[in-house]
Amino acid sequence: MAIFATLFHKIKSMITIISSTNRRNSEALHFAAHCLAVFKSKTDETIELLALENIAHDWFHPNMYSTGGQSDSLAKLQDAYILPAEKFFFIVPEYNGGFPGVLKLFLDACSVRKYKKSFNGKKAALMGIASGRAGNLRGMEHLTGVLNHVGTIVMPNKLPISSIENLMNKDGKIVDPNTLQIIQKQVEDFLAF
Repeated sequence: MAIFATLFHKIKSMITIISSTNRRNSEALHFAAHCLAVFKSKTDETIELLALENIAHDWFHPNMYSTGGQSDSLAKLQDAYILPAEKFFFIVPEYNGGFPGVLKLFLDACSVRKYKKSFNGKKAALMGIASGRAGNLRGMEHLTGVLNHVGTIVMPNKLPISSIENLMNKDGKIVDPNTLQIIQKQVEDFLAF
């Protein structure tokens, strides 16, 4: 019985938080870092943060969609952040009324190798952020369609956060009490999802 308990205790699920832009010093990364801290305060599950602004982009080339064309850097990211994750928490900034192209390219590239093991049957939550009024609702709906296509189950209560420049201090820390509260609720709901 003690052996079973020890084995069970060692098997933890993993959640990957994805800051979905390659823009340097992005607001998305500030929100992702805050979400990472909230997750770590609420669970002992393994939580990883993948910031697309910090990754190599050597995987964008004409052969990226062939089985042998995936770059080593992308395979390492997929092995570390995508394949072992059971859940994904996307921080999605609004770019031209949608979600960032780098995220679509990343999802497409990860679908070449181990397609089903990457996304199929896994769960995702979406937080849209925007300086405008809609909190990237359109982008989250488009991303939901893409994720559903690859077999990912998206939590219905997406979180649109608007006017983000009014919610943070000059250091990028979220200081608005209502925003802090709704992010905490989103994390709690996702852990229960």
